[in-house]
Amino acid sequence: MNSGSKYLPFVAAMALVVVASNILVQFPMQGQVGSLALADVLTWGAFTYPFSFLVTDLANRRYGPKMARRIVFVGFMTAVVCSIVIPPVLFSYGLIPFDTAAARLARIATASGAAFLTAQLLDVTVFNWLRRQSWWRAPIFGTLVGSVFDTAIFFGVAFAAAFAFIGPEDAFALEPAPLFGVMAAEAPRWVSWALGDLIVKLLIAFFALIPYRLIAARWSQPALAAG
Repeated sequence: MNSGSKYLPFVAAMALVVVASNILVQFPMQGQVGSLALADVLTWGAFTYPFSFLVTDLANRRYGPKMARRIVFVGFMTAVVCSIVIPPVLFSYGLIPFDTAAARLARIATASGAAFLTAQLLDVTVFNWLRRQSWWRAPIFGTLVGSVFDTAIFFGVAFAAAFAFIGPEDAFALEPAPLFGVMAAEAPRWVSWALGDLIVKLLIAFFALIPYRLIAARWSQPALAAG
């Protein structure tokens, strides 16, 4: 197997996760938990995107931080392109009920790319700091740090009024509404979306320890030195 083909599964997995997430983020999760409407706080993309951290951590464990960063840059380019291309395609096929202006897509692409790149590179760095400790510390703390920054950067840049200089605002996202749709406290809708997204990311991070442990345990090659 040549050097390039060794990394192909990680590159393909990262691209698949990012593409799937950019599609599924267009679809709110339907359902009701008590008085909480899930569509107010979650999209299906929240359940797929966290697996990008699993791909990064496995690549880091197997081939070291240098290759993990390369795979992150593949995901970054995929995230930016998908954020611009996929919504109009879905609208043209009638899969989503709204079209998005080009300037708005550019703002979302900026948010998606900045969040992905920052969060994944932080994940690689934290993972590398902790890779010699207990097997679970590196993936869980790397994903924890990455998830917090990913959520804060994406939702802040994409929706917060402070970033209006990047592109048009989403009036619906900025409207005050009860937090999580049920609490007395009010906040712009995007804050509830961000908190719901972060909660799901953190839950999936814990469940992702299972496949991480199973796959990493099969690899006899020791973790590479920092680089």
